[in-house]
Amino acid sequence: MSIAKQGFTLAAFAALALAAELAAGPATAQPRTDLVVGMALEPPHLDPTAGAAGAIKEVTYANLFEPLLRVDADGRLVPGLAERWSVSEDGLTYRFSLRPGAKFHDGSAADSADVKFTLDRARAASSVNAQKAYFTPIASVETPDPKTAVVTLSRPDGLFLFHMASGDAAIVAPETAATNKQKPVGTGPFKFERWVAGDRVVLVRNPDYDGVKPKLDRVSFRFISDPAAQVAALKAGDVDAFTLFSTYEALAEFRSDPKFTVMVGSTEGETVLSTNNARKPFDDVRVRRAMAHAIDRKTLIEGVLYGNGAAIGSHFPPHREGYVDLTGLYPYDPAKAKALLVEAGYPDGFDTTLRLPPPPYARRGGELVAAMLAEVGIRAKIEPMEWASWLEKVFKGKDYDLSMIAHTEPLDIDIYARPDYYFNYRSDRFNALNDELNRTQDAAKRNALYGEEQRILAEDAVNGFLFMLPSVTVQKASLTGLWVNRPVQANDVTAAAWK
Repeated sequence: MSIAKQGFTLAAFAALALAAELAAGPATAQPRTDLVVGMALEPPHLDPTAGAAGAIKEVTYANLFEPLLRVDADGRLVPGLAERWSVSEDGLTYRFSLRPGAKFHDGSAADSADVKFTLDRARAASSVNAQKAYFTPIASVETPDPKTAVVTLSRPDGLFLFHMASGDAAIVAPETAATNKQKPVGTGPFKFERWVAGDRVVLVRNPDYDGVKPKLDRVSFRFISDPAAQVAALKAGDVDAFTLFSTYEALAEFRSDPKFTVMVGSTEGETVLSTNNARKPFDDVRVRRAMAHAIDRKTLIEGVLYGNGAAIGSHFPPHREGYVDLTGLYPYDPAKAKALLVEAGYPDGFDTTLRLPPPPYARRGGELVAAMLAEVGIRAKIEPMEWASWLEKVFKGKDYDLSMIAHTEPLDIDIYARPDYYFNYRSDRFNALNDELNRTQDAAKRNALYGEEQRILAEDAVNGFLFMLPSVTVQKASLTGLWVNRPVQANDVTAAAWK
């Protein structure tokens, strides 16, 4: 065959192939099976049963670890490791039936012995669980067979099932519990692959998961604390979604870009001016009320959240039944604030410190709060702190005057009844109401008790009650399945998928 004839034949063949391809239509692109989620804070470790930092649960809840029950995207209780459960008429005995095929990521069976180990460990004297109070009503845990756990309480607890659906109640195995902080082993649909400190945690699909399989093969959680870098990472495509996005001034730009979707929902994050009630001058309710009158919440929400938030007057979210609007109890009134300070013996005000953790809402909000307090004579020196230091000194050590933080645990008003909690608040009235709430199962009665609790906290001005932290997610428009609202601390990616 001559060169000319060979060229002609190849050209003709190529043309025919192209025509056939065009006739068949464009090839269908396969959807991606990986996802990169941006987070502002890196967790200090990855054991949700041994730390208070919300970032731990944001990575691990429902993805790596499973409690007995789980909270879904709408805030409802749904099956977790337990496929069903029952409660005795007296509210003291809970029977959990575990999924028969559940296994830990190391291949060992997840059974009732692991449930007993987890709950006994959480309520032990040596427990380091951040929510140890969730487990104190437990009198005993019995294991009649490998797939049945029976929990008996010493007293009724109307929130017991809800607490058993928290990340703090994630079921762990005795063989791996000691190393879960760095090498977590759970029962969830994803398993741990690696942690690059300061950069990312990578999860991969668990092929042996006995429940609904996730559509993604790999999920990376990237930690980017700088607001400008968060925006740049989204625009460059380095991250596919950024949860709890707090660079609110950039939202208008993302909303106008068809490549992105902006979702704004609610959280359980009551943001407060945390106050050490045992330290002078904050042991005087007149000083605490003066601070409440000195803070302009409307200006604070506009300045910090660009309007994406709701004011609160006590420690309870507006979207829940039982909420009472107490935002009018302490209207912005600098003159009233100064008068209360004079009455308390501080006509010239006083000096104090405001220790701020890393989140932008705290750093930015703290500056505004300090400026408002200065207007009435309260001179607050700002002390920025890294997250680990804040947890150690403020949350655990109670070494602070004032701070600013969002408490994101759901239905956590009971923290004000804990004698060792970092607010150092004591109220026999509140404690009595909380005891009654724990004994009450009827929803209407519980809501009435919640209302009374809110009023006591507001009247005592325990903290500066500021606003609810919004749940803002900026993501690529072709991504589906991430939560809009955040009923618990979680970046649940088990239903995430690409269009």
